[in-house]
Amino acid sequence: MNKRSIEILVGLFVVLGAAGLLFLALKAANLGSFTNGGTTYTVQARFDNIGGLKARAPVRSAGVNVGRVTSVTLDAQTFQGLVTMEVNQGILFPKDSSAKILTAGLLGDQYIGIEPGGDERNLAAGDVITQTQSAMVLENLIGQFLFNKAADGGTGGAD
Repeated sequence: MNKRSIEILVGLFVVLGAAGLLFLALKAANLGSFTNGGTTYTVQARFDNIGGLKARAPVRSAGVNVGRVTSVTLDAQTFQGLVTMEVNQGILFPKDSSAKILTAGLLGDQYIGIEPGGDERNLAAGDVITQTQSAMVLENLIGQFLFNKAADGGTGGAD
C-alpha cells in the first residue's frame, strides 16, 4: 500500500468517527428525528411538579412513542407547570386518560406517559388532560424519609 491510499483510509475513518459522534450527540439531545412524522393534535396537562421534564421529551403510551412535548411553562393563575404536547393524529385517547411524568433509563431522562381511560369520547385538539401525576423528585423523597425518622425519635424499631 502506498502512502496516498493509507491517508485516504485514515481520512475515511476520521469522517466515520465524526458521523458517529454527531449521531450520538443528536440522540442524547433528543433530536434524532428532524421530521414531525405526520400530522398531530395538541393537548395540555397541568402538573404540580414537572421535575426535569424538557421540551422535545417523548410522549409514550404502553412504551410506544406517540408524540412529543412542545413546551413547558408556568401557569400564572394556578402556579402549576403547564405542559403542551403534540400527539400523533392517528392515535386517539379517551377524554378521561391520565398523564404521568416518568423516568427512563439510568440518566434519568423524563417523559410523559399517557394511560388511556374508558370514556367513549376522545381527546381533541386543545383539550386538557385533568388527571395527572407529578414527577417523583429524589430530594423530596429523601427529605420525607429523614423527617419521618426524626419524628420517630430515631428508633430502629427494635421492640
